[in-house]
Amino acid sequence: MLETKALTKKFKSYEAVSNVSLYLEEGESVGLLGPNGAGKSTTISMMSTLLPPTSGEVRYNGVDALNKPQELRRVLGVVPQEIALYEELTAYENMKFFGRIYGLKGQKLEQRIKEVLELIGLTERSKDRVETYSGGMKRRINIGVTLLHEPRVLIMDEPTVGIDPQSRNYILEMIRRLNREKDMTILYTSHYMEEVEKLCDRIYIMDHGEIIASGTNQELKNILANDETIRIDVETLSKDFADRLSSHDVVQKVTQEGTGYKVIATKGDDLLGDVFELAKRSHTKITSVVVQTPTLEDVFLHLTGRTLRD
Repeated sequence: MLETKALTKKFKSYEAVSNVSLYLEEGESVGLLGPNGAGKSTTISMMSTLLPPTSGEVRYNGVDALNKPQELRRVLGVVPQEIALYEELTAYENMKFFGRIYGLKGQKLEQRIKEVLELIGLTERSKDRVETYSGGMKRRINIGVTLLHEPRVLIMDEPTVGIDPQSRNYILEMIRRLNREKDMTILYTSHYMEEVEKLCDRIYIMDHGEIIASGTNQELKNILANDETIRIDVETLSKDFADRLSSHDVVQKVTQEGTGYKVIATKGDDLLGDVFELAKRSHTKITSVVVQTPTLEDVFLHLTGRTLRD
């Protein structure tokens, strides 16, 4: 339905996006994950025809969307990372303004405003100025104005950043309904791994401007199918202990987390014994050890060297 081929964007000598090829099937919900600076927002801007690429293609139903953007723009909704509202206006006034930009008017516009306000749960606050809203309510209106023209494709750039858990859950459930009940095609970026796992059929992982892995949640986890994650809590953090762990033959990654360390390692029968021996040598007291199957967060860390929120 919507695809990019070898999409590249350079800003002078800096290449922000390099040869990105991805696709969205009709009715799919697809995640785009990457640490800050990975190139996600630049990719989204090019896919939505807001930013011309240096090279590459964007196609919607086989049509060149860069040279003929009208068809894609008619069915596209983009929820930006930043709040894009007139906060001195009410929610209703914002919707009426943006609805007219979409070409809606009269009874059709009024009906869509009513339907969207019900969907985002803000009917009773529609006549209040947006500046009086909580962060979560502003996020909901930010999504709401994007839904007025009933888009078939929805691109969402971190739509839940900086809001309370209740508002976040409300938005996630709303997105799930749009995808499943309205068959809306969604491209979703987030700093929260659990959101992408909950919402998305497939996932692309992006780093340094490139797509470095893609697949379903399980397919990505299979990258570490022969590995295990060990959570080691210690009485006192020790650089010597961490360095000894990192030097172990089967250990791939060691990261500090709170009062201990997360270790990604190739499965081995004697690894736990070695962990306790290394702790003894570095005079480190272990308070707990938990062995887990690698998560999608672990895969991300393995591929990028960073956590999603770094």
